[in-house]
Amino acid sequence: MNVLLINGSPRANGNTFLALTEVARTLGKEGIGSRIIQLGTKAVQGCIACNRCAQLGRCVFHDALYEEVREAVGQADGLIVGSPVYYAGPNGSLCALLDRIFYTCSAQLAYKPAAAVVVCRRGGASATFDRLNKYFTINNMPVISSQYWNSIHGRLPGEAAQDAEGLQTMRVLARNMARLLKAGPRCDEALPQQEAWIATNFIR
Repeated sequence: MNVLLINGSPRANGNTFLALTEVARTLGKEGIGSRIIQLGTKAVQGCIACNRCAQLGRCVFHDALYEEVREAVGQADGLIVGSPVYYAGPNGSLCALLDRIFYTCSAQLAYKPAAAVVVCRRGGASATFDRLNKYFTINNMPVISSQYWNSIHGRLPGEAAQDAEGLQTMRVLARNMARLLKAGPRCDEALPQQEAWIATNFIR
């Protein structure tokens, strides 16, 4: 079993990476493998609502980051997405990627446990946490909780290491993720029956 962790920060070794590393380290102690993919600093293509993915089964754009994450989500048993807080929301580049991933890879992600991890200097964590969780809750993904909202504090790289409660929250999150993943084989045959999707539009 393994968990994909997406580092939505442009800083490769910043506080988001520190938080996700704490999660990954704890997952390892629980016998769960992990992989961190970092967003990087290059521009990220957003969704243009062309709906070509309906025919192609994938996004029409072939950028390397999308390809890497698309392959990784298919192989992962769980997903954790981390982001710094930008104006009380997630990194816009991260959302651009997630819009495309969730629109084109929903079948590969459905029913896999997921969690959001948020890093902030002071405020905006709850709004960012809520925004990221919406990706999971629209796609039949069990959301993993912790002893507190999955947030940690720090501004300059490395400062999050001083947030003892935040680090503990990351460890508890990892153990809760591991617990559900280990229970997975017992409930695989009990997945709920899927109904045909009913799309009710407000403009007819």
